[in-house]
Amino acid sequence: MQVVSINQPLNVLFLCSGNSARSIMAEAILNRLGMGKFKGYSAGSHPKGAVNPHTSTVLRKSTFDVSKLHSKSWDEFATPDAPKLDFVFTVCDDAAKEACPIWPGQPMTAHWGLPDPAKAQGTEAEQALAFADAYRMLYQRISIFVSLPLDKLSKLSLQKQLDEIGQTQRTATKQSA
Repeated sequence: MQVVSINQPLNVLFLCSGNSARSIMAEAILNRLGMGKFKGYSAGSHPKGAVNPHTSTVLRKSTFDVSKLHSKSWDEFATPDAPKLDFVFTVCDDAAKEACPIWPGQPMTAHWGLPDPAKAQGTEAEQALAFADAYRMLYQRISIFVSLPLDKLSKLSLQKQLDEIGQTQRTATKQSA
């Protein structure tokens, strides 16, 4: 039983509180890895209004075009004229604890929380490492997500897979620390 139509790109929204680091990285990564199959977006419950400079640096080092990335409110995606969302993923603990808007179309959701690199303390090198780690974790999760056989999974199986993506990667990261 096919859960989602794969004849057109599926819309994925990554949420975080500030929409300046993790969700921005996730949007960029998905748009590269899922090109043609997925369209990534990002937003925040309390957007910072600008992309964190460390986020832009990490993405540029991986040859991403950062010129169109910007911090925005999740309110933009809760309107009737917003893109129909197929998936909504929270990538930080703060957004997961907040009351999210009701998304039209009831997209599938999962929490893929990871540490906020914008809160990293220390030298410039230590802060840059926190952003590189967040990028690496998001890249791993999104790589797994885009390779899922969506046309072969039931809704329940897909939800289990989405939940496991966030849990498995978090556990692996803690073990390597």
